[in-house]
Amino acid sequence: MEIATKYNPSEVESKWYEYWMKNRFFHSEPDSREPYTIVIPPPNVTGVLHMGHMLNNTIQDILVRRARMMGKNACWVPGTDHASIATEAKVVAKLASEGIKKTDLTREQFLEHAWEWTHKHGGIILEQLKKLGASCDWDRTCFTMDEKRSESVLKVFTDLYNKGLIYRGVRMINWDPAAKTALSDEEVNYKEQQGKLYYLRYKIAGENGYAVVATTRPETILGDTAVCINPNDPKNAHLKGKKVIVPIANREVPIIEDDYVDIEFGTGCLKVTPAHDVNDYMLGEKYNLESIDIFNDDGTLNDYGLQYAGIDRFDVRKQIEKDLEAAGLMEKTEAYTNKVGFSERTDVPIEPKLSMQWFLKMEELAKPALEAVMSDTIQLYPPKFKNTYRHWMENVKDWCISRQLWWGHRIPAYFLPQGGYVVAETPEKALELANKIVRTQNPESVKTPDFKPLQLSDLRQDEDCLDTWFSSWLWPISVFDGINNPENKDIRYYYPTNDLVTAPEILFFWVARMIIAGYEYRQDKPFGNVYLTGIVRDKLGRKMSKSLGNSPDPLDLIAEYGADGVRLGMLLTSPAGNDLPFDNELCIQGRNFNNKIWNAFRLVKGWETAEMEQPEAAGIACRWFESKLQQTMEEMNDLFEKYRLSEALMLVYKLFWDEFSSWYLEMIKPGYQQPIDRKTYNKTLSFFDSLLRLLHPFMPFITEELWQALSDRKQGESIMIVPMPEGHDYDKDLLDGFDLVKEVVAGVRTVRTQKNIPNKDTLELQVTGEYHALFNPVIIKLCNLSSVARLAEKTPGAISFLVGTTEYAIPVSNNIDVEEELAKLKEELIYQQGFLDSVLKKLNNESFVSKAPAKVIEIERKKQADAESKIKSLQESIAALK
Repeated sequence: MEIATKYNPSEVESKWYEYWMKNRFFHSEPDSREPYTIVIPPPNVTGVLHMGHMLNNTIQDILVRRARMMGKNACWVPGTDHASIATEAKVVAKLASEGIKKTDLTREQFLEHAWEWTHKHGGIILEQLKKLGASCDWDRTCFTMDEKRSESVLKVFTDLYNKGLIYRGVRMINWDPAAKTALSDEEVNYKEQQGKLYYLRYKIAGENGYAVVATTRPETILGDTAVCINPNDPKNAHLKGKKVIVPIANREVPIIEDDYVDIEFGTGCLKVTPAHDVNDYMLGEKYNLESIDIFNDDGTLNDYGLQYAGIDRFDVRKQIEKDLEAAGLMEKTEAYTNKVGFSERTDVPIEPKLSMQWFLKMEELAKPALEAVMSDTIQLYPPKFKNTYRHWMENVKDWCISRQLWWGHRIPAYFLPQGGYVVAETPEKALELANKIVRTQNPESVKTPDFKPLQLSDLRQDEDCLDTWFSSWLWPISVFDGINNPENKDIRYYYPTNDLVTAPEILFFWVARMIIAGYEYRQDKPFGNVYLTGIVRDKLGRKMSKSLGNSPDPLDLIAEYGADGVRLGMLLTSPAGNDLPFDNELCIQGRNFNNKIWNAFRLVKGWETAEMEQPEAAGIACRWFESKLQQTMEEMNDLFEKYRLSEALMLVYKLFWDEFSSWYLEMIKPGYQQPIDRKTYNKTLSFFDSLLRLLHPFMPFITEELWQALSDRKQGESIMIVPMPEGHDYDKDLLDGFDLVKEVVAGVRTVRTQKNIPNKDTLELQVTGEYHALFNPVIIKLCNLSSVARLAEKTPGAISFLVGTTEYAIPVSNNIDVEEELAKLKEELIYQQGFLDSVLKKLNNESFVSKAPAKVIEIERKKQADAESKIKSLQESIAALK
């Protein structure tokens, strides 16, 4: 196989991805091997690839490819999420651009548009993931609203309802006026906002005085049905038992008393608006107060808003301030900072609103899911997130699962003509239940000749949809059809899955709920490990986003640097749970590493071989690198077990760049236009094969290209299905010894540089002190030496350096300017003597020696010994030159 002069990622990537797909290397079926399973966090069906997806899916692909090469039956299930709020908003916007309002359409007509949009834009992101090299089992692609997943959702809703865990009721919920739907508590983000505290005058009925009430939301006074004081507040005791008149509304409301009121906040008088504040709602329930909802679903005021009807809530706030001032009912305003809840989806302030919704009781369901994580049955990486998880799960609230949307799974509740409702998976089952109720309630009428059972047209299905998370919480089960067919071979083989890779911000939204569903429907965890990625940030530390314009298009990065270059760039600085400070320089580093591998391969494959004896230096190099390879594999395995993927990558990166390219290849490289012995050449190809396998999970494309070119391959062979290199024992003493060799070589090269001695000039190396001659052939080759001689004393005038306490010297009297060299040596001698003095001051200080730990004293004594050894060597060198 011909290897090009330069690496061209675009040609290589498309060729090999097509080859992998054609040979179905990504596909998995249950067999006798150990399964390894990951389910993809399903991206929004109409979404496009962003930097967060790149990081998340790169990590998943590394784990899956590695598992495959470890001999496991690896299955990575892809899919997309229908994303109710986001997708409906996009469809509504698209219709608006065509002059069509959602309200002008029937539900069925709107859903036709939504499905058309989904079919047109859906799945784009999955195609983009292929560019990254994602080795998903595309035959298993799922969609949260496809037939099997939809059937699963309705079956679970019905089951939980029948267990008494789902209920319907009027509750205070979070209302999103932009999306016009309820939100769960977890879908609300609280942000600090600069606003005002308004002090309003409520006239005391039948008197001339006023009760002054402080509020941040003066527009809601139109829904006030009481004013509350603390019974222990002396400054408001005169208000007990009285009534006040709500400003502008001119409605009399009672003064009520409750310990809930904070005496220190504002004036100690609290306006009570049961329809628009969670705590006011509780007071309303307690004191049986009327609840007046003043808002329309879009955040404008309704007819209870009087003259402000039809105007947006924030515009009313500005206007009502002016009107209250004009009426003399505004005491004062103060600047005030408070936390306001914003919709996680639309980023508009939410409205607390009384609404009829569906809820899932969470307290009992959450218990096994909490225990699973706290006992490490499911492990979070990094484990610091356990406390966050515990806090959420111990304070879990009932989940509001209904949404006022059309795009999504419609709630399977059917209302009967005479009142009441039934819950069933299908309309047909609902009709059967409804008729059973009719027969039970009116047994006599069933016997009459004119009795007609209910028809489907008599039932009215609930208009609401289920929260999107109500389908994705079943994902690890539903992708294997484990809800509809709980004993099928796929769910029994692939569940529980192994690893989940996701973002910490959906730890409760999604991860915790999947764990709950796993224990409820499989009595088992859904996955064993959760790898929590950080946030991708720019150089300034800002989160990458479209709105800031600081997020590069991942596909542009792939086009410029190659998929392997980008994958490497994403991983070089992304430890689990910590944010990734992304810079294009990282991709350049990734691309440069690709080029390094490519050029090293071309160098090796360009050598001519011959039947000749293996040089001693090459033999030592082969034994050393074999041990270095084995040591690295052992460390990599340990890092993968701890999910420290960035560190594992850096390990193999340095192994190739430093140890293999900079040291090993230099040690075995044949002379100019000389052949290499066949034994060393074959061993080098074997090392290259091992290195490519270790690198493959991180860099799938270039490793496949070079592995195919390494030797003759048959059709259907691939690096992605060959085993990882096998580990075995290695010689640690050899590795430690070679670390000293590196220092010796560096010392000789430094002398050459400082003395301007060309590399072609042969030098002699003299050694005084403890020394092992094993590595002499390597040192001679790398340093271009005539010999390495062990002497009792070095040649006068030789330039010396220390490695540990062993002195190495190079006679260079014929190659240097003596006066210049003397000046340098004297300068170094003065520095070393000053350094020794500072160390001795510490060691001669009784207070320091008595208080410092033994290890610190030991370090200082080593510094003393090294400095004394260097001073002796410098003095000898100076004396010799004189």
